[in-house]
Amino acid sequence: MYSSVNTIWVLLGAALVFFMQAGFSMCEAGFTRAKNTGNILMKNLMDFCIGTPVFWLAGFGIMFGAGNGLFGWFDPLIRGDYSHALPSGVPLWAFAIFQTVFCATSATIVSGAMAERTKFSAYCIYSAAISLLIYPVSGHWIWGGGWLAGMGFHDFAGSTAVHMVGGICALIGAKILGPRIGKYGKDGKPRAILGHNLSIAALGVFILWFCWFGFNGCSTVGMDSDDLMDTASRVFFNTNLATAAAACTTLALTWIRYRKPDVSMTYNAALAGLVGITAGCDAVSPLGAAVMGLVFGAVIVFSVEFFDRKARIDDPVGAISVHGVCGALGTLLTGLFATGSTTEKGLLYGGGFHLLGVQALGVFSVAAFVAVMITAVFLILKHTVGLRADPQDEISGLDVSEHGLLTAYAGFAVSPEMISAEEDVTVTAGEVPPAEAVPVKRVPDFREEGQPKFTKVEIICKEARLEPLKNAMMSIGITGMTVSHVMGCGQQKGKLEYYRGIPVEATLLPKVQVDIVVSRVPVRSVIDAAKKVLYTGHIGDGKIFVYDVENVVKVRTGEEGYDALQDVE
Repeated sequence: MYSSVNTIWVLLGAALVFFMQAGFSMCEAGFTRAKNTGNILMKNLMDFCIGTPVFWLAGFGIMFGAGNGLFGWFDPLIRGDYSHALPSGVPLWAFAIFQTVFCATSATIVSGAMAERTKFSAYCIYSAAISLLIYPVSGHWIWGGGWLAGMGFHDFAGSTAVHMVGGICALIGAKILGPRIGKYGKDGKPRAILGHNLSIAALGVFILWFCWFGFNGCSTVGMDSDDLMDTASRVFFNTNLATAAAACTTLALTWIRYRKPDVSMTYNAALAGLVGITAGCDAVSPLGAAVMGLVFGAVIVFSVEFFDRKARIDDPVGAISVHGVCGALGTLLTGLFATGSTTEKGLLYGGGFHLLGVQALGVFSVAAFVAVMITAVFLILKHTVGLRADPQDEISGLDVSEHGLLTAYAGFAVSPEMISAEEDVTVTAGEVPPAEAVPVKRVPDFREEGQPKFTKVEIICKEARLEPLKNAMMSIGITGMTVSHVMGCGQQKGKLEYYRGIPVEATLLPKVQVDIVVSRVPVRSVIDAAKKVLYTGHIGDGKIFVYDVENVVKVRTGEEGYDALQDVE
């Protein structure tokens, strides 16, 4: 007999976990470069669209079929009897969609670590392989009545079953794929490649945080008893507490290590807290959840630094550290902090080493299985269809090379691509020499003798000083100006900052360029007024350049020279 409460609860969880795809899409797009945004969004759409029919065709049966401790059964289209696996009062198809969205979450984790240099065709194939076999087999061991479940392995909502599986795939894939062009210099030191849209990345994190209440909370798969309601309430509270504690820890740690709190790393810490608490959110106390959050917040910083600096594995979004490392760590810490409320007690609560040992065995066995399987998949792809995009395609961006999308931000200015001078980038030149291809002609002087002189004043300053500068110019009689957003640096090569723990060298800082052509207003008045409002005495106040102008033409009236600069009807 079905329970309406339990069914609605499971379907609500499925909807929330599905919406996590939007959060992953925004995180990955925001933490990578604009030229690959369309490719990122397409991959996050397709891993769900590919994973859904694949999981229906074979994955669900492999995961929940009553076969043996290692493998379920092959049941195309989910036509078998799964009464042994169904939660109380929940229909088969409600449970099937709930498990489908979890499967898609595991597959989508991989795309972030392999972003900006993976062939789209290869991505579609390995995403299908994860949903078809890798995730279902390891999931059967944990949730489908397999050998780990029989030993008492506890992974309530998927720190290992979902996140570590995706994190291990991401680690192997990023290692085989190699780093992005320009990520490491000739000396082997990493270079910071900044994400193009931190606002979108932040929104993605908040979406994931919100949806995680469904990911963890609805994994009770029922709400029709006092015990289930108590468990779900504790899960919600512990999930939120561990996440907040992890973010606070990373904020403090990066503030100490980098002298300023690192924004992207702190957002990674929030995700690390969510991933880590997922295994034991039902089994630990709020104090245990808080302590676990502190651990995740510290570990995520050193883990990201390790893979970037020591292992030299390029992970643009930190997926390996967030999902792989913290997923495994959260599962292990459950063996320490479990209170015995929903599973046996952990080591710190008098339960001995048994649960901790089972948790460790589960983590290492699943990691080994996934590593072997996904390595085989990646190597086959590498030697057949190819795994990595061509260098020229990577430089121009996967949006245009893979999808024919010139830009994902039509109508918006995008920061220029910064390529190190040390990089060996081949540029194909035309056959015609530049001197012949672009003939140079001298322009005659249109200014008649005795006419007023025209002078262009080019002012480069901080963006925050634009409004005071504009007001100062208008106060001395300037009636027209052109304002451009530019990027550049002076002799100091910008200011040394850190991005995800890596020094950002030779920074091109955002500036504003104001162009003014004057004739009636004295040039010295313009310079003095600009200096007065721009001066702070610190590096970065800006520069003022003065040029002679040959002629001025007003398009609307055809007036030239002095008259073209006068705004008179």
